[in-house]
Amino acid sequence: MRKSLAVFLSGTALAIAASTALAGEQVLEFKLVTRPVDVKVIEAANVEGQTVVSGKFFGVTVFKDGRIGLKEFVHSADMLKGSGPFFGYSTYTFEDGSITARYTGSTKDGRSKGEYTILSGTGAYANATGTGGFEGVPSPFKGVNLWDVKLVVKTPGT
Repeated sequence: MRKSLAVFLSGTALAIAASTALAGEQVLEFKLVTRPVDVKVIEAANVEGQTVVSGKFFGVTVFKDGRIGLKEFVHSADMLKGSGPFFGYSTYTFEDGSITARYTGSTKDGRSKGEYTILSGTGAYANATGTGGFEGVPSPFKGVNLWDVKLVVKTPGT
């Protein structure tokens, strides 16, 4: 009986320690490479240079330590001569879970910047909230976008 109780208590302590280790705030910083999968660009009638862009995109994340992840997202933009606001919904998938976030931003003078609001998560990021940001960096490849991304992920304790 004592041995069973000791095993039970050890297991309970381990579970509490593991959940506490996952609770709190975690900063994820990585490079992101994206490209369009299925995109429509519609020109507005009688407004020179006005377009509405909507579509699905795909990306790969690369952390400094070599870890990788995936990003699938839908994106919409209202652009006048290449500048204007955009928004979308992203799901990042990593080895230890996923994060879904809404983003907003704008493009001006060929530079794009935006902010994330984390909506949910799975695995190590279960019930995540938080914020983040991203900024475009010059890409040497046509049709491919490069980004610097930072997510501040908050996970609840139990």
